Amino acid sequence: MNKILGIVITDGVGFRNFVLSNFLNEASKQFQKVIIYSGLPMNSYDEIELKENISLIELDIYKEKNISWFFRKLKEVAHMYQHRTFYGINNNLVRGYPKKNTKRGVLTKLIYKIASVLNSENWINFYEKLQCYSFKQHKVTLEYKILLKKDKPNVLFFTHQRPPYIAPLLYAAKDQKIPTCSFIFSWDNLASKGRMMGSFDSYLVWSDLMKKELLHFYPLVNKRSIEVVGTPQFEPYIMDSYLINKATFFNKFDLDKHKKTICYSCADAGIGANDSIHIKSILNYIHNTKLKNLQLLVRTSPAEDGLRFNALKEAYPEIRWNIPKWTLSREQHVESWSQRVPTREDLIDLKSILSYCDVNVNMCSTMSLDFMLFDKPVINTVFGNESNGLYNDQRFLNYAHYKYVIESKAVTIAKNEKELHKQLEEALMNPKLRKDYRKSLIKFEISKPLEGTSKRIVEALLKISNE
Repeated sequence: MNKILGIVITDGVGFRNFVLSNFLNEASKQFQKVIIYSGLPMNSYDEIELKENISLIELDIYKEKNISWFFRKLKEVAHMYQHRTFYGINNNLVRGYPKKNTKRGVLTKLIYKIASVLNSENWINFYEKLQCYSFKQHKVTLEYKILLKKDKPNVLFFTHQRPPYIAPLLYAAKDQKIPTCSFIFSWDNLASKGRMMGSFDSYLVWSDLMKKELLHFYPLVNKRSIEVVGTPQFEPYIMDSYLINKATFFNKFDLDKHKKTICYSCADAGIGANDSIHIKSILNYIHNTKLKNLQLLVRTSPAEDGLRFNALKEAYPEIRWNIPKWTLSREQHVESWSQRVPTREDLIDLKSILSYCDVNVNMCSTMSLDFMLFDKPVINTVFGNESNGLYNDQRFLNYAHYKYVIESKAVTIAKNEKELHKQLEEALMNPKLRKDYRKSLIKFEISKPLEGTSKRIVEALLKISNE
């Protein structure tokens, strides 16, 4: 109980997972002191009632110099070249190749040329050392060293393994010989994204599958340093503090209690170009089906403000909308989207949507898992391909993490309106048809029960702090 835990919250999703879950409550019981090192502004925590032994420090924003960017980019591209047989990684590798010969574009092309040849784990670790050397005397790095020397946490826990703007904090921890641990942020991060920001001493993962992926993509990681704990992302769904009754939910969103509700959850603007087409197709079904008791609720992405749907709102007033209540806490940031912070109200809204809607439609989103946790049918709409002129969202079906979903038969895949309407019919008429498939996929993707997730994570961190 005399241990100090440092926890690094980098963004809004980390805030949701580790501040709005039961994590801080559990951590305050097991550690003498908990220090939150926040990549979000202090006022993001104004509505959070922190225990007496939890303190909060706002981190200075690290702005990367060109030389640090070069070695970081070289490390990431080399990793992608090494694992380009994975469709998602190769897709990001190809997409990242510059089309213009700007100064940054020319440097990136040079990076691609080097990385295409020198991309072994030894080379990648060498690039990481050069990256660290390039920012070791940076003002922010030196401030982090002073901060950690003063606080002396027994373990520093990073709630996200990728943001490059906290790499100096990881370096400072290693310099102070403080054990570091990272939580693998999302189900698609390992098999679809580039390199982690650095090497950690320990890792916490969602599932046995994720542990296997981590060892494949990072072969120098010791398997004994990986702990399967589940994910706090879904823990609020079993917390009573986020529960409201069905009547309150229906009143809030002006829904008809006598109708079944289809929820369409949007992708973010970068990959959701077909969202409006999918939404209109659902409306076509509602207008033309023999089932006359249907209504549509659309939840937009928390990463944006939903303004791109204004024309759709005016054209179809019968649609009900949930614009997630995530507040933009800071605009001047290297990744401004990361500074959108969720409210407790939004988690209540989301849990209500999952509880009381009858079927979900989305484009290959993690929302598929959210709805399956509530045993609701899920349809993935991917109307675009390489030849039909729409945004090619069918390419996501080739991503390694989503192939598991497709093969599980827990969801149905609609590549056009006809298929979508047929699958909506199935989901509404026979919602329990894929129940066992959904249960199996959840167990596969999240190897531990939602109950006790935060406690397992804290126990794993306490174990690390004692080693």
